[in-house]
Amino acid sequence: MQKPDSLIFDMDGTLWDAVDTYAYSWNLVFNEMGIDKTITRDVLAGMVGMEGKKVIEILMPEFDHDKRVAIYSTVNDRRHNLIREKGGILYPGVREGLKQLAEHYPLFILSNCAKGIIRQFIDWAGIDDLIKDELAHGVNFMPKNHNIKLLMDKHGLQNPVYVGDTAGDGEQSRLAGIPFVFVSYGFGTTDDYDLKFDDFTSLVQYFVNL
Repeated sequence: MQKPDSLIFDMDGTLWDAVDTYAYSWNLVFNEMGIDKTITRDVLAGMVGMEGKKVIEILMPEFDHDKRVAIYSTVNDRRHNLIREKGGILYPGVREGLKQLAEHYPLFILSNCAKGIIRQFIDWAGIDDLIKDELAHGVNFMPKNHNIKLLMDKHGLQNPVYVGDTAGDGEQSRLAGIPFVFVSYGFGTTDDYDLKFDDFTSLVQYFVNL
């Protein structure tokens, strides 16, 4: 692979696992609203990386669109505080690895999450000084390939790579015209990648030594 000029990271399943906190936020809001429904970790883990619109269609087929959006908005409001309190699990080597990578590349985070969640993650993980910029699906409700191009244009990136953990991440990278680096320890599987790593430390060593 040609040496990239920047690394753009997916968040959930790539840098951390916060599915338990996400599930808790759903169930908290359902309970508050008197909705007899429980979301399990397994169900939510299978949806990591999906755009919010698709998630709420699957999770709440019994409600109309406006009701789904209203519930999802409340869930995301709760999530801001819950991430501060409960956080998630950083994958091994992520904090130290980002520190090493930031000495060699501008680092970005781009996720299909709601607006504000990436910032909550950055603050919780204590990596603000390592991340040059971030962009969430919830800012403009556009697909990842569009938002990758926005980051490229905004920062003048000529040769970025996208690092993610799902087949969807690979598809969106292709649509954006950039290489896809797959991390196999996350929530998805795919055979369509330019590079694959089974742990974050191996990824760091590769790009630091490239």
